[in-house]
Amino acid sequence: MIEIPSRVEGAHFDLYKLEQLLKPLGYTIGGNWDYDHGYFDYKIDDEVGYQFLRLPFHAIDGQLDSNGCTVALDRPFLLSHKYQRGLDDHAHTDNTSATFNQFSEPVDKDASFPDKYVDLGKSLVSELETTLQVE
Repeated sequence: MIEIPSRVEGAHFDLYKLEQLLKPLGYTIGGNWDYDHGYFDYKIDDEVGYQFLRLPFHAIDGQLDSNGCTVALDRPFLLSHKYQRGLDDHAHTDNTSATFNQFSEPVDKDASFPDKYVDLGKSLVSELETTLQVE
């Protein structure tokens, strides 16, 4: 994980409006959100695992699944997940959700981030600052 200090840190937005600003740039709300915090992810590459620019946020007024929720942005960071190829030999089949989960467990949840994408990540953060008009 590589943190990228940014002027977006601490900025407040209506979550719906923030999503409308970020979706056209290629961001999606990551699947691991909770009622009080979540992440916008920008997939940089998926050649060997997945490399993302991740923009964390947390609720400051309301819950993420409710209308009118206000969020504060946290420090963006670059993240790399390396997945094993083929079937997951350690998949748990003692519950229904694992039976239908087609994805392998990560080999390394916090794999090293390729140097060739660090500058791209920094330019994506600059684009965020411009798009969100933070001072």
